[in-house]
Amino acid sequence: MIPLKSENDLRMLKKSGEILARVLRELEKKTIAGISTREIDTLAEKLILARDALPAFKGYKGFPAVICASINEEIVHGIPSERTLKEGDIIGLDLGVNYKGYFSDAAITVPIGKVPVRVKKLIDITKKALAEGIKAAKAGNHLQDISACIQGCVEANGFSVVRQFVGHGIGLSLHEEPEIPNFGQPHQGPVLKEGMVLAIEPMVNMGGWEAEILDNGWTAVTKDRSHSAHFEHTVAITENGPEILTK
Repeated sequence: MIPLKSENDLRMLKKSGEILARVLRELEKKTIAGISTREIDTLAEKLILARDALPAFKGYKGFPAVICASINEEIVHGIPSERTLKEGDIIGLDLGVNYKGYFSDAAITVPIGKVPVRVKKLIDITKKALAEGIKAAKAGNHLQDISACIQGCVEANGFSVVRQFVGHGIGLSLHEEPEIPNFGQPHQGPVLKEGMVLAIEPMVNMGGWEAEILDNGWTAVTKDRSHSAHFEHTVAITENGPEILTK
């Protein structure tokens, strides 16, 4: 059962999303060569708490940090550490906010200084794939219309879509129904309705789509160790079309 949100729910989720968007913008400015991922994590927590909200990831199923910080071949769920960023790296910053019991989730991938042309294209196409998926998130469409738009955009540009990890419903908890794969056939899956809120999040690899989990039990990396990028927004389906709550 995919929960539908009330008008009040949507107002509160929009506030949660606005906090998250502001925090991510601040983090992006600080994500430069020489900073450690632990320093980014500490800053993220400080910024969230200052806005009368709570970090949604910290402690979730035992996750030990505020952000997921995934560098280069790391796809998602990278654990912050003393590792410092260097010129030419890319890093995915994935962050969740709990504002008075209303959850939002978003991710960006940030290049550190100058990166190779193909890596820059990977980032650009992942961001574009998210935009294409969001366009399809409208009432009357099917869930996998989102999936098919993301996959089509990614594969047309010579990249691959991660299949082990998916987007999800969100709202009164961090993960709700439905799961939203980033690949699939159009016109399949549940019909989308006004009031649904979805965390849409393409994860895209430069090489093959296969992933594996490191020994820490969290960090997913590309099996072929090619670079990976990740973008995500929390999106409400409204009578006027998709509304990005984390913009």
